[in-house]
Amino acid sequence: MPKPLGKSRRTWVAAWAVLCAAAIAATAALNAFPASDPQPEKPVSAECAEYIADIETQLAKAKVEGNDDGVLSFTRTRVGADACSDEILDHFSGDR
Repeated sequence: MPKPLGKSRRTWVAAWAVLCAAAIAATAALNAFPASDPQPEKPVSAECAEYIADIETQLAKAKVEGNDDGVLSFTRTRVGADACSDEILDHFSGDR
C-alpha cells in the first residue's frame, strides 16, 4: 500500500520552515554585531608615496583630456617601483 503524500509533504514544509527560521535568526545575530574596525593603513615610504602621487596626477590629466577609462600604461618603471606594487594595489583597490 503506497504511503500517503500528505505526511511527506508536511514533513518537507516543516523542514523548510525550520531552515528559514534558522536563517533569519542567524542573519539577525550577524547583523547585531558591529563590523570589525578596518585595518589601520600601513606607512608608505616616501618613494612609494611620490610614485602614487605621480600616478594620481597622470589619472587626473587623462580625465581632463577625456581619456577617463581608468587605465594607465607605463613604458618605463622607476627604480624601486617594484617594491611599491603592494602599496599601489592597496591605495587604488578602493576605486574598484
